[in-house]
Amino acid sequence: MHQHGSLLRNSPVFKLNQPDDSDKFLSLPTPSGQYPYRVDLRTLIEPCSEDLLVMHMVGDTGSVRNTDFQKVVVSKMIRQFGANEEENPMFLYHLGDVVYNFGEACEYPRQFFEAYSAYPAPIFAIAGNHDSDVNPQSSEPYTSLQAFCSVFCDTESRDISFCQDYKRLSSTQPNVYWTLETPVVTIIGLHSNVPKYGVITDEQKEWFIGELKHAARLPDKAIFVCLHHAPYSADINHGSSLPMITFLEGAFTESGVIPDMVFSGHVHNYQRFIKTYECKEVSFIVAGAGGYDELHPIADPEDQAYTDQSPLFGNVRLQNYCFSQHGFLKLAIAREKDGLKVTGKYYTIPHHMPGDSDLPANLFETFEVTIAR
Repeated sequence: MHQHGSLLRNSPVFKLNQPDDSDKFLSLPTPSGQYPYRVDLRTLIEPCSEDLLVMHMVGDTGSVRNTDFQKVVVSKMIRQFGANEEENPMFLYHLGDVVYNFGEACEYPRQFFEAYSAYPAPIFAIAGNHDSDVNPQSSEPYTSLQAFCSVFCDTESRDISFCQDYKRLSSTQPNVYWTLETPVVTIIGLHSNVPKYGVITDEQKEWFIGELKHAARLPDKAIFVCLHHAPYSADINHGSSLPMITFLEGAFTESGVIPDMVFSGHVHNYQRFIKTYECKEVSFIVAGAGGYDELHPIADPEDQAYTDQSPLFGNVRLQNYCFSQHGFLKLAIAREKDGLKVTGKYYTIPHHMPGDSDLPANLFETFEVTIAR
């Protein structure tokens, strides 16, 4: 665990000499809903406060080898539901990689339903690269995101054929990229496909620019963007994603809209960056330590396989990180007199044993973001 003031690094890195695997891109499934793929939270959850929203957020929860850490993370999130309804999360937003190593329906019972069937609130999701990939050796042929869409992008909420005995109905997100509208925040979820550093189509970019413009016309709401592949990271396995940085900055410029916060998974740790634009500061947060048994350390400054020397990093600073423990985010977005206040709390789980214990989750850090409107 590393606290602010003793950080190994204070900026993102690029991992050098990475092969181009953009040929792994797979076509997207047909949307299950109508363009522009928006869902109003108030149609799903009642009552829905106009002034406060509390949510969980986590990514990279599945694991082929060992699901013990995932189960502990879920158990600690469930413990945060108590008698005080205002503090209870209204939903969980999953940042992708629900199952590994391919998005096979047969992996959902063990890697997702077993642990999350007890989660007492709706679960929304964007897909990760592993959810999107297809196993060429599968005995039952399937298409990219077929199982993910059955779980999260169904045309109606119903029993899931491969859920086995676990009780969880399908969700009705209208597409694999979509927007969740709430009274206090608009959450735009992107789909960044299979390649290691992500690929987003021109069609999705056009949609995203439109959603940013639409969100900006709602001046009393925050704007969050969620995508699986982390634009900025200082880890040893991936590092930062040049394609995602290029995509986001291009969309921000074309739309004239800069969101308030950007959330990602893909990297199996927790990192919090602040990027300074001319008009505002934007938090870029990685929360991908949701259960995969292998965590990703921060790159050593002496390691020549990584570089932090890039003009793209000049206005980006790493504020804090944790790579030695699994964990999850709890976010509260509150309407106040002069705007909105986002309070983020990152919790870690005890790592002295992989199984559950009676110990509560540890509060690793609390951060606040004030959004003036």
